[in-house]
Amino acid sequence: MKLYIESSVINFAFAADDLNRVQITQKFFEVDIKKHEPFISELVLEEIEKTPGPKREKMSNFVLSHGFRVLPNSEEAEKLASKYVKAGLIPEKYLNDAIHIALASVNKIEVLVSWNMEHIVKLKTIVGVNKINKEEGYANILINTPEEVLE
Repeated sequence: MKLYIESSVINFAFAADDLNRVQITQKFFEVDIKKHEPFISELVLEEIEKTPGPKREKMSNFVLSHGFRVLPNSEEAEKLASKYVKAGLIPEKYLNDAIHIALASVNKIEVLVSWNMEHIVKLKTIVGVNKINKEEGYANILINTPEEVLE
């Protein structure tokens, strides 16, 4: 199965404030990721570059060591993301969250994996995204936390 790994998942591999999510994320990368085809995007790399301090280096090294396939940013994904925003699924201020979903959708990735419970892993978002994807000719996408993928 193809998995799009959103930035928050890589971030939680090194989070100091939520040990439970850190452990789940580490287990996800140690055990479960080997069963799937993991993808990230140029947007994920851009977000990592904006991470402050030594955590940025840890996250960059993590990405390099895991050999993720990198999806390019695209105009097609940006157009689809703007439809998610226009529909009120994701606030315009958080356009990158919509772009992550759109990148996974236009690249035919079956599952987007995220810890972003505020805008991405949310029933309203999942239902609305799949409605728009259907209208625009894209397949449904599953949006899950690493913990849900592990189960």
